[in-house]
Amino acid sequence: MEASSENVNKLTDHLFRHEAGKMVAVLTRIFGLSQIEIAEDIVQDAFAQALKEWKFKTPPNPSAWLMMTAKNKAIDLLRRERYKENYTLESAAQLRNEYTSVPIIENLFMHNEIKDSQLRMIFACCHPSLAEADQIAFTLKICSGFSVDEIAAALLSNTETIKKRIQRARKLISEKDIKFDIPLGNKLKKRLDVALHSIYLLFNEGYNSSNKSDLIRQDLCEEAIRLALMLSENEFINQPKCSALVALMSLLASRFESRLDSNGEIILLEEQDRSKWNTELINIGLYYLNKSSEGNEISDYHIEAAIVAEHSIAKSFNETNWNRILQLYDILSKINSSPVVLLNRAIVIGKLSGAAKAIEEINLIPGVEKYLKSNHLFSAVLGEMYKQENNSEEAKKYFEMAYDLTNSETEKKLIQKKINLLQ
Repeated sequence: MEASSENVNKLTDHLFRHEAGKMVAVLTRIFGLSQIEIAEDIVQDAFAQALKEWKFKTPPNPSAWLMMTAKNKAIDLLRRERYKENYTLESAAQLRNEYTSVPIIENLFMHNEIKDSQLRMIFACCHPSLAEADQIAFTLKICSGFSVDEIAAALLSNTETIKKRIQRARKLISEKDIKFDIPLGNKLKKRLDVALHSIYLLFNEGYNSSNKSDLIRQDLCEEAIRLALMLSENEFINQPKCSALVALMSLLASRFESRLDSNGEIILLEEQDRSKWNTELINIGLYYLNKSSEGNEISDYHIEAAIVAEHSIAKSFNETNWNRILQLYDILSKINSSPVVLLNRAIVIGKLSGAAKAIEEINLIPGVEKYLKSNHLFSAVLGEMYKQENNSEEAKKYFEMAYDLTNSETEKKLIQKKINLLQ
C-alpha cells in the first residue's frame, strides 16, 4: 500500500532514533572505530533508500528491512574495497576472504551480537582519552541518534560548541588506537559513570523536551531506559548504580499519561490524576530501587530514585512526606550540589517553610544570576515563589523571563496562564 511522504518521514525519523545507533555499532565492529564514518555513511544510505522506496510500499518489518539493507551495503562495500582497506584487527583476514566475510557479517547482525556491539559502542564513546563533555556529546550523537541542536539543549550549550565537541571526539577516536571493546576493572567503573550520565541526559531530554511542539518525547525516554537496562542486565557490567538509574527513570516515566491534558497543556504534579500513573512502571521502579541497595555504594541516582519513589507511594499530593524528601535532598546535595539539585531542594523547603524561605535558598545558589538569565526553570520557580508571596510585580518579572527563555510552546502556555492570573 502506498504511504504518504509525511507518514514515511515520521516512520524513518522514529526508526532513526531507535535503529541508527544499533546499526552504526554493528558496522563499526566490522570497519573499526578509526573508520566510523564508513559505518555512519552506510546507515545514512540505508535510511535514504528507505525514504525513496517506502513511498511505494512500506515493508512489514521496517526495522529488519533497515538492518538487512545496511548489512547488504556493508557486504557490497567489502567486496569492492577488500584489498584496499584495513578493517577491524580481530577479523581483518577473514573479512578480506570472500568465503568467510559474509558469514562473519551475518553473525554480527544476530540479536545477541547487536547488543554486544551496542555495549562496546557505549564504552568507546566514553573512552577516557576524550574530555568528559566530548564523551557525553559523542554518546548522544552516535549511540542515541541525537541531532546537534538536541544535544545542545540537553547539555545547556550551543550548537557550535557541540559541533566542535563531536568533531574533536571523532578526530581523536580516529587518531588513537582505541579498542572497540568493553573495559574491565577500574576502567569499567570510570567509563560506566559517563555512560550512565549520558543515558540520564537522554531521558531528561525526552521527559522535558527542548522541542518546540512536544514537551514529552516518550521515544527518547524509552530509549534511555532500554540502554540502562542493557547495562544492568550484563553480569560483567552491572553495578548498583545501573539499577538505581533504571529505577529513577521508570518511576518518572510512570507519570507520562498524567502530565498533559487533552489540549496538550501541562498538568503540574499537585494537580495530576494519580490513577493515571502507570502502576506497572512504578512497580518496576520500586523493584530496581530495592535491587540497587545491593552493595555499599550510594550514587546520586539512588537518592533521586528514592525522592521520586516518595512521590510515587504518596496517596495524594497533600500526603507527600516532604520532611523525608528534604532529608533526601540534603544527602543528594552533598553528593551532587548542581544548581538544579539546589533549586529542587529550595522548592521542597518552600513546601515546608513557606515561599519566602524558598526565595532565600534560591538566591543562595552559587551563580544564580547567570542561571536566571539562561535557564527558564530558575526564573519560573522564582516567579512561582513570588506569586505565593503575593508579590505580583516580581512574579510577573520572573515569569516573563522564563517565557522568553523556554523554547517549548507547551511551557509558554503554562507560564502565560500564570502571568494572566496575576493581572
